[in-house]
Amino acid sequence: MDESIDWSHEWLASTIWLAIAFAISAAAGIAICAALARYTKWGRQFWRLSRGFFTGPGKWLTWTILAGLLLLTLLSVRLNVLISYQYNDMYTAMQGIAEGLVQGDLAARDSAASAFWRAIGIFGLLATLHVIRSLVDFYAGQAFDIRWRTWMTDRMTADWLDGQAYYRNRFVGEANIDNPDQRIEADITNFVTYSRGLAFGAVSAVVSIVSFTKILWDLSGPLTILGVTFPRAMMWIVLSYVLVTTVIAFYIGRPLIRLNFLNERLTANFRYALVRIRDGAENVAFYRGEGVERAGLLSRFAEVIRNFWRIVFRTLKFNGWNLTVNQTAVVFPLIVQAPRFIAGEITLGAVMQSSTAFGNMHDSLSFFRESYDEFTELRASLIRLDGLHDANNKSRELRRIPTEESQERRLALQNVDITTPDDRPLVRSLSLSMTSGDALVVKGSSGSGKTTLLRGIAEMWPFVDGEVDRPLGRRTLFLSQIPYIPLGDLRTAVAYPAAPDDVGDDAIRSALQRVFLPHLVDRLDEEEDWSKVLSPGEQQRVAFARILLTRPEVVFMDEATSAVDEGLEYSLYSLIRAELPETILVSVSHRSTTDQHHTEVLELTGGGEWELRPVTT
Repeated sequence: MDESIDWSHEWLASTIWLAIAFAISAAAGIAICAALARYTKWGRQFWRLSRGFFTGPGKWLTWTILAGLLLLTLLSVRLNVLISYQYNDMYTAMQGIAEGLVQGDLAARDSAASAFWRAIGIFGLLATLHVIRSLVDFYAGQAFDIRWRTWMTDRMTADWLDGQAYYRNRFVGEANIDNPDQRIEADITNFVTYSRGLAFGAVSAVVSIVSFTKILWDLSGPLTILGVTFPRAMMWIVLSYVLVTTVIAFYIGRPLIRLNFLNERLTANFRYALVRIRDGAENVAFYRGEGVERAGLLSRFAEVIRNFWRIVFRTLKFNGWNLTVNQTAVVFPLIVQAPRFIAGEITLGAVMQSSTAFGNMHDSLSFFRESYDEFTELRASLIRLDGLHDANNKSRELRRIPTEESQERRLALQNVDITTPDDRPLVRSLSLSMTSGDALVVKGSSGSGKTTLLRGIAEMWPFVDGEVDRPLGRRTLFLSQIPYIPLGDLRTAVAYPAAPDDVGDDAIRSALQRVFLPHLVDRLDEEEDWSKVLSPGEQQRVAFARILLTRPEVVFMDEATSAVDEGLEYSLYSLIRAELPETILVSVSHRSTTDQHHTEVLELTGGGEWELRPVTT
């Protein structure tokens, strides 16, 4: 029996085909990606987020893996083409066996049987190659995703932390910056996974269309409908059918972009509310606020469910249409080819190959229709990541008070103005100068701008004007009322913001002893959520231990002793003044007992007015 192709030379033909297809696909892919990056909004967003991964350090490994994935994708298409020819040979041989048995022609039967077993052997080889290709493709794809995800996470995290964007983002308005933690974790994963899957899926679809078009063209015959004969009918049927159904699918699926975007936002808001209760568990328990918290949680969850039902109904329409389209397409090639097979114009093998070719053509042409829901999720993640990136840039463009690095131990404010976001004055034209050993206590009624003044000096508050001259970096230390306690062991919590190795365990133990925390000295190796283990007073004493460890030239303290009694407050301030007598100290405090540790008082009297006077004893 004649074989559909010359299998003895197919390895060479396939090698040549792969080389040509690779060159064309690579060139076309780069050109299309460049056009998308230039002429489409989502393409520009994609390139802004990923450009460094493809052009920065490590780009050669990135492009090498990409080339390997492209080659594996093309090999998959080629194997599918070869399997369609193998199907032709196998089913034609089976037809020959049946005809030989019916006609009693044993020689024809034996010849067909030999062809059948040869086709089975070829299938075994192709199946083995397919399995190996699939496993290598999976490994290479996952390796590529991990590298890309690692790079994206490192870049987005650094971008979020750079220039205090994680704090100043709150001042850029409606910039889609809710839940940055969820964007950095979940959206990056979706972005990487869907980007690679859709890109190589599109390559596979296009190459399959090109490869199977010739097969389907050669096997298609005429079809007469109502007296009108259509040549190569199967070819035109599949093209027309998929085009119409894809347009309809896009129309049905388009709302999923907005719904998936809302789903990410609403679920992240609900998750954040749960985390808030966990972090504030003690306060909630003291207030007996379970009823209010439950109502708040269920309200947020109800929004998640309402939006999810919208996704369900829209997905039902989308998937229902796709399933109907796909099931209807199964019988097309058999219906069209059946009259020709019955008339003896084509073999059973040709019918099966045309069915396979039709299925591959239909699946490839339908890729863009069936992948639209994945594209909507990719777009939602892309919008959220680009929104965070844009907000980070905008936050860094917000005004900062001009700050000069003082080479001396000096703090000077020159005509500093602080306002609220709605332009209400808090501090107007504040000027003062402090040198080594000076200490200033800032007082005023609640809402007068005491803490906001410290934020402005720290370059965190954007509604500020004037000039500041102070030591920069860790030469200046800011302590908030509720000290930040990072995750990790106790030595990390105490040494923060320095690294534990920079100060050493002996220094940490000594500092804990001197701030009256001797019971913690032997717990440096313990990893706990120390913000929950330590009481507010203990946390404030940890903050004083940090002063002893970092030995800054200027310290700003915002109600740093509000959680300790007056006797302990006196001991802590006395310790700092004795250990670091040259350090400039600025304290925000409501207590009159803190005055004795300072040389001057800055009173914020409201409406931007202020008064600077010596401390009187």
